Amino acid sequence: MVPESLDILKDKDAPLYTMGVAARLVGTTAQTLRLYEKHGLILPTRERRNRLYTENDIKWLRCIRELIHTKKISIEGIKKLLDYAPCWEIKECPDDRRVTCSAFTNKSKPCWETTRCRKDEDCSTCVVFLRSGKKAAKK
Repeated sequence: MVPESLDILKDKDAPLYTMGVAARLVGTTAQTLRLYEKHGLILPTRERRNRLYTENDIKWLRCIRELIHTKKISIEGIKKLLDYAPCWEIKECPDDRRVTCSAFTNKSKPCWETTRCRKDEDCSTCVVFLRSGKKAAKK
């Protein structure tokens, strides 16, 4: 059993890693992470002037690095791919969630213009939403 104080380590969306630590975990530099942020590929949590990254951010950053260095896809290419990929594929939503998701059942509008798949989900942290250039509406 994990003590309650360590529950944050199980939360994949908890902002834990500073930019320097995140860069080391991903195998890149802080400057590269800033570049990804500038291009809208990632939106780290801000705490005062510090950027903090989650475990899910680290996973996504590794994916970006793989696409750039192994698959030879440019940042602009990644941004274009994100324009065509539906959110449920990027976020790997399970089938049981998809059937109740209005973004999946009504594909005429982007997911952030319909209701969210999960009530506890914040569009401002979703890579699909960020790539669209939209701002999260307060609900």
